[in-house]
Amino acid sequence: MTASSNSPAPAPSSSRNAPTRSVSVQGVDFAYRQHGPDDGVPLILLNHLSAVLDNWDPRVVEGLAARRRVITYDNRGVGASGGSTPDTVEAMARDTVLFVRALGFEQVDLLGLSMGGFVAQVIAAEEPALVRKVILAGTGPAGGPGIDKVTSVTVRDMLKAALRLKDPKHYLFFPPTEGGQRAARAFLARLKERTDDRDKAISVPSFLAQLKAIKRWGRAVPQDLSRIRQPVLVANGESDRMVPSVNTLDLAARLPRAELIPLYPDAGHVGIFQCHEAFVPRALEFLAS
Repeated sequence: MTASSNSPAPAPSSSRNAPTRSVSVQGVDFAYRQHGPDDGVPLILLNHLSAVLDNWDPRVVEGLAARRRVITYDNRGVGASGGSTPDTVEAMARDTVLFVRALGFEQVDLLGLSMGGFVAQVIAAEEPALVRKVILAGTGPAGGPGIDKVTSVTVRDMLKAALRLKDPKHYLFFPPTEGGQRAARAFLARLKERTDDRDKAISVPSFLAQLKAIKRWGRAVPQDLSRIRQPVLVANGESDRMVPSVNTLDLAARLPRAELIPLYPDAGHVGIFQCHEAFVPRALEFLAS
């Protein structure tokens, strides 16, 4: 049943109080949260390096969940999910497919951020019947320029942040400009809005496994992106230091049914968080079209 134009807008979903649930995937519990309505094609959010459930920007999750069923989850071995973290993107993709099927879904949309975008590309290519539409943000293709340098960039910025008593996200995710750093402070404040039932941080072994997977992706032979036949929306900031923004342009050029959001100015790796007021309506429009 479709809602009439006179219907009230769905109540906004709050990421502050969405319960953390779990589903068994081949004997391993995967932690997840569901936001928004209980019907429609689910939108699965695939997270970035080291991220847990509480690292998604509440404005993005709640904005999307105002219209869509949105599901965030912890990768195997990360946060509240059990098991050992895989050290290849392909294994992460297999886990995600198993997770989606364990929830009983036959078709989903994917939003992959950074490392999650690598995973989303593999799933879209390998499971075309499962994936309807894809949003790729702050990410790039296998073998893309600079992706194999994520480890060195991350370690360097973590050390710089430690010396300055700051969160590394200031440097990894946002430009060093006045506007970029103001956006970083606002984003980090939003991440603290949820105070109860917070997820636990990634462990060091899991973090190292993810870094290994990213390095392998960065050094892989470029793949045939024409296999990805689904509509894809591609987004990023213009100053992405982790996955250089040229990769976003490359994805948009090589994917057969890609739409490129013009790179967000004075924005970095998490441009979709920094520019959430522009990104959320554009993403909802793409998913609904």
